[in-house]
Amino acid sequence: MKGDIKKMRVELSSPVHYKLPIGDELVVMNDLIGKSIRLEYSGEIHCISCGRKTSKSFAQGHCYPCFRDLAECDMCIMKPETCHYEAGTCRQPEWGLMHCFQSHYVYLANSSGIKVGITRGTQIPTRWIDQGAGQALPIFKVQTRLQSGLLEVELKNHVSDRTDWRKMLKGDSEMIDLAEIRDRLVLESAPVINDLKKKFGDEAIQFLPNEKQVEIQYPIENYPLKLKSLNLDKQEKIEGVLLGIKGQYLILDCGVLNIRKFSGYEIALHVS
Repeated sequence: MKGDIKKMRVELSSPVHYKLPIGDELVVMNDLIGKSIRLEYSGEIHCISCGRKTSKSFAQGHCYPCFRDLAECDMCIMKPETCHYEAGTCRQPEWGLMHCFQSHYVYLANSSGIKVGITRGTQIPTRWIDQGAGQALPIFKVQTRLQSGLLEVELKNHVSDRTDWRKMLKGDSEMIDLAEIRDRLVLESAPVINDLKKKFGDEAIQFLPNEKQVEIQYPIENYPLKLKSLNLDKQEKIEGVLLGIKGQYLILDCGVLNIRKFSGYEIALHVS
């Protein structure tokens, strides 16, 4: 099988079900666990947005013009509290209206430890799986991406907003009562939450006290004894036994490969 790869598609099941897009094909990766696979990079990259050939990938699979011009590549996507739509400077106002002015959720997750994050409602539970979370819990529903970012800024004063990929890939996280942490965070952040409600309206910031914690299992036979990050830019051929999959990482007996990082790369996949 040969073609441009994109981030793996996921389905919440026990364990998570993974499919890797390669060109027009969808490869069921769960079926390959325990088998020897070889990934060969042809040296070509095609932008996942416009399809043009590019010598370098930006923002996980974009050519430079798309990276420069598309709203989805703007810094406010990484830092939603800096949303500048109201200032009239959004790169693509129609895109911004469609993606940023819809319900977003602020959540707690446990991957390499407790973290706070945000996602559109349409990306639940995909976002959690992509981060390799073993547990997740929505704690607020808000009306816009900006509001979710402002709320996250406050909450990350008390818990991290980062995932340590090395720790996440070393083993399963210890189970934690996310609801207990949620209640503590809401109490500690009450003044800021109330200010946001005054600014945007009570209906804009909805606390979710009755959401159930989601637990996620991944298809992993063994975790690696030593972590080595594999890089297709430095190693055009990667070969090893697939031990498991977590987040967007293939866990091989020779190292771990972040598939999402290499979106748009033309790859040939061989299985033996």
